[in-house]
Amino acid sequence: MKILVLSDSHSSLSFMRQCIDALKPDRMIHLGDYYDDAEAIAEDYPHIPMVQVPGNCDRYRCPPFVKEIEIRKFDGVNMYLTHGHRHMVKQRLDMLLMDARKSKAAAVLYGHTHIADCHQEEDGLWVLNPGSCGPRRFHQAITMATAEITENGITIKRIEIPQKHAGALSKSGTADLKKQI
Repeated sequence: MKILVLSDSHSSLSFMRQCIDALKPDRMIHLGDYYDDAEAIAEDYPHIPMVQVPGNCDRYRCPPFVKEIEIRKFDGVNMYLTHGHRHMVKQRLDMLLMDARKSKAAAVLYGHTHIADCHQEEDGLWVLNPGSCGPRRFHQAITMATAEITENGITIKRIEIPQKHAGALSKSGTADLKKQI
């Protein structure tokens, strides 16, 4: 199973569509900011299940009963999903990692910082922030990630769109994403 992981889209729907069309995921995860972007994408691709959590910018973009943390099992692999603002991920990750470990997650996925991070802790816990698939900010590349689950376990990859291509992607929406990945 291939899962496309997106976060902090901030209304960049055309780039999200390019990711989906190029990577052809089996599932999608959106980690907040903007919740309604994920809803629009889910409507455009009804055959690809979407799991989403709200972010700090989503107070008025989603129903108040929507959970900010989801613990989901994908092909037998537990994943802890959150935007990360409640865990103060801009300062440190210890609260996030503690909660993910308590939930027996194999991977913790978060957003909020707009800074991509993909690593595996000593105890085997995967930590993924796909960065921002939204408009380029802070001189950062546009990023996303995939999580592939096979009988051998989980493999997580961060995918970066170089800055030289980011402008073309966000303006025209016509760049060949497959060549850039």
